Order: sequence, then structure tokens, then C-alpha cells
Amino acid sequence: MTVLILNRGPLAKRVYHEWLADYPGPLLLLTSQESLDAYGEELPATGYLRAVAVTDYEAPGTIEASALELAGEHRIEYVIATMEADLERAGHLRDRLGLPGQSEASARAFRDKLVMKRHATAAGIPVAEHAPVGTAEEVRAFAEAHGFPLVLKVRDGFSSIGQRILHSAEELEGHLADHPELPANLLAEAFVHGSMFHVDGMILDGAVAAAWPSQYLYQLGSFGQDDKPRLDVTLDRDDPLGRRLLAFVDEVVAALPTPADTTFHAEVFHTPDDRLVLCEIASRNGGALIKSVLETLYDVDFPVSWVRVAAGLPIPVPRGGERMVPGRLAGQLLILKRPGLLRSLPGRPPFDWVTAYEQYVEPGRWSAGAASSGDFMVAMVIGGPDRATVEARLGEAAEWFESRVVIEPGPEVCEPPSTGSGPAEGAPATDATPLTEKEPAA
Repeated sequence: MTVLILNRGPLAKRVYHEWLADYPGPLLLLTSQESLDAYGEELPATGYLRAVAVTDYEAPGTIEASALELAGEHRIEYVIATMEADLERAGHLRDRLGLPGQSEASARAFRDKLVMKRHATAAGIPVAEHAPVGTAEEVRAFAEAHGFPLVLKVRDGFSSIGQRILHSAEELEGHLADHPELPANLLAEAFVHGSMFHVDGMILDGAVAAAWPSQYLYQLGSFGQDDKPRLDVTLDRDDPLGRRLLAFVDEVVAALPTPADTTFHAEVFHTPDDRLVLCEIASRNGGALIKSVLETLYDVDFPVSWVRVAAGLPIPVPRGGERMVPGRLAGQLLILKRPGLLRSLPGRPPFDWVTAYEQYVEPGRWSAGAASSGDFMVAMVIGGPDRATVEARLGEAAEWFESRVVIEPGPEVCEPPSTGSGPAEGAPATDATPLTEKEPAA
């Protein structure tokens, strides 16, 4: 009756022993020594039967070996992992130990964009033209067949890390010259014109229990060129496109080897000719402050609910096919890191409709700017009765922030940009940030 937890990232944001306080058995924790060092944390002294810091956590087989050693000493009932890069490893352990939960093959279908698109295509779900590419000639051949813009992305990447949008043959040749060795797991995609939406929610007992669509009012992959405030807003309850997006994601969930219980984050294009095209879907929490957006909508902490249901515990989400309906709408205001010396931040805006606020950097630090679409300086969530109100409030909060933040331009950079700020993991946010910065909610 033991739960084994795999963790990377700050433990201060993932208090599993509190979330699982009513579990009737002991908890085991395997966490990253590198993460503990980066965040200045110590192994928890209470709450776990054993807590082990694993050196070289990222190395293939390291976590698996430690987990199997623990499995030889304890009767493990459940394996829990919430971070993008741990999902396949957790699935492998469940398969090896004969435990319930997401399998390795299921996790791979949601992580590997090539496998994901093959499942979708087999079910008749539209996706961008794509192909795995490993050489410059293969990239050139894809560009010749499908034209520009051309998107290059890592098959199991997140937070737009490593993604490039190339607009011409000249840009392509410049990119290839700068990257003579291409990643082995690179995917080329035809660019899909249109708006980008995301649908976030939770699946219980194989059925969607909660889901709601939002629209990115910016381009995810533009973080290297555009550091203006990023707005992201939920759709109105009676929006016909919202209903179409929910039905579309239902089809995607049915087409993939979806686990019986999981949170999810799906991204969908809406083209100028009114088609919906799958970008990708992840069987995990959305990144940035999507957690807080959903909590504003439903008054439920879905990441905590995901951990609890993975251990067989009750959660405040209906089962049996019934879907939750949001009590209000919400949106995110995301401020990327910008190059220069951060002199001062204004703090949380003085508006009662700001339902969540996170600050990831401290004044007095130089930055080279954002290294991913989830590499934030500040993020906040704003609630309201309808989309128009939320969008107006997002604009007001952005104006308030921009008029008060002080960044001094300069050539000196004392820290490299991080590889991301949080799991988007999705839009994901990444698994690691520098010591001086915080990570968005997982």
C-alpha cells in the first residue's frame, strides 16, 4: 500500500505529503539532487517513509534503478509523476511492476509529437503536414514539398524550446549553417495559418469530467522576437467555436491511448477557412498559470486532484460522465523576461479581480531575456463574468504593470536565460529554472 513519487523541480510547490495526507499507507519520494541544489532546498524531514535525492536524475535509467530498488523493499501500489519529462519513466515503472495508471506507450503517444500525429491521422483528425527529419537534405526536401513558413520542433519538447519558424529558404540555410548537427528527434511541420486555442481539463474513468477552451492572443513561438505582454483568455459559455473545440478535443482524446484518469492540455489551430487542426495534446497539467485559471473557473485545484486520483483518493470532481460547468471565466497575463537590469517590479496589481499572481525574478538581476515561451518575469490570472470583461481587465492590468516596471537596458548579463519557468510544461512550462527564480505552478 505504498505510493512512490517521482519529482523534479521545487518541492516547496509540490507538497505531496500534504495532498496525500489521508492516504492509508506510506509515501516514498525520489527527487532530483540537481533540483534541490538549484532551489536551495533540503530533503523533507517528515511526511515520507523515505525521501531519496538522486544524482544525475535526468540520465536514462537512473530513476528507474532507484525505483526498482525501493520496489524490492516495499510493496508499491501506485507510481505518481506530474512533470512532462517523467511521464514515460513512470509509465515504464508501472508496466514493469504491473501497477495501474498510464502505461509507457500511452505516455509516449502524448509526448512524442510524431506518434501523437499518427494516432490522430489514423482517426481522421486533421494535423499539419509533417515528417521526421535528421539531415539538412531531409529538411530541404520537406521545405520544397510544403513551402514556407516551415516549423522545426523537437518531437518530445515543450515550452517551444528548440522550436524554430523559418520563413524563407535564406532563413533555412542560415539555420542549417548554425546547426550542422541536427537533433536526432527533430520534426518538420508545415506552418498552419490561423488562431491558436487551447483546451484544458481532466479525464476521470475514461470520460472528460471538466474541460474549457481558451484563446492565445499571441504566437507561442514568438518569445525570442516579441516580449510584449501576452494575453490568454477563456471563451464565453455560448461561443459556438468553443463548443466545436470541446467536441474536437473529445475526438482527439478518443483517438489516443488516453489513460483513464489524467489532466490534459490540448492546442488546436482554427484556420481562416474555418477548420480545426490539432497542434498537440499532453496528458498533464497545462503550464504557466493554467492551474489557477481552472481554479478560477471551477474552484478546484486540478493538479492536486490529479495526484490524489492517481493514489485512489476522492476528489471534488464529478465522476460517471457528468461535466463540470465553470462558474465564471478567466484569463492569463504573462510577462516574459526582458533583456537588461531589472530595477523594480510593481508587485500584485490592486484589483480585486486578480485571482492569482506569481513573480519569478527579483529586482537587481540582469537577464538575457526569455529562453522559452514559459520563461516569465511575472504572471497573473484575472477573473470576470464574460470574455469581454476579462479581456478588458487583462489590458488594464498590462497597462498598469508596464507603466510601473523599470528595466535598465545594458550589455552586461550576469545569468544566462533559463531553459524555462515551469512545466507548459505546455504551454507548457519547463522543468528547471535558475536558483534565483521561481517556477510557475505545475
